[in-house]
Amino acid sequence: MTESPDATLRLSDFLPYQLSVASNAVSNRIAEVYRSEFGLKIPEWRVMAVLGDAGALTQRELTAATLMDKVAVNRACKTLEDRALVVREPNEQDGRSHHLALTADGRTMHDRIMPRARAMERDLFAALSEAERETFGTLLAKVRERADEPGS
Repeated sequence: MTESPDATLRLSDFLPYQLSVASNAVSNRIAEVYRSEFGLKIPEWRVMAVLGDAGALTQRELTAATLMDKVAVNRACKTLEDRALVVREPNEQDGRSHHLALTADGRTMHDRIMPRARAMERDLFAALSEAERETFGTLLAKVRERADEPGS
């Protein structure tokens, strides 16, 4: 009986594994700054970053935008509320849910972290040419779109 080519695949050659490892390495590098300087964990910063970019969102919208588990989003939102970095506001379109939005302190912290995160991003991508960065972004978008297709 012969082995299929897939049976001999090494984990280090498996694209989902490579993406996960690369994502974790990049996130952990940036996370060190907002953990040590701002006392934020990765899920908390992701929620703040999305709210800073998109404005007020429901927890369901935050879960979809961050692709994090709803329990992790709920915990992050609770921590951010306790620290007065986000506030819950009634959702006028749906009386059962609330919008979460950055407070003035949350916006200030977000605006202090973003330039640092962007500088680290520039440093990480300095190894790539501008054309390679554009290609990399295009390829990641294609893989993400394909992963979002039903049945793929």
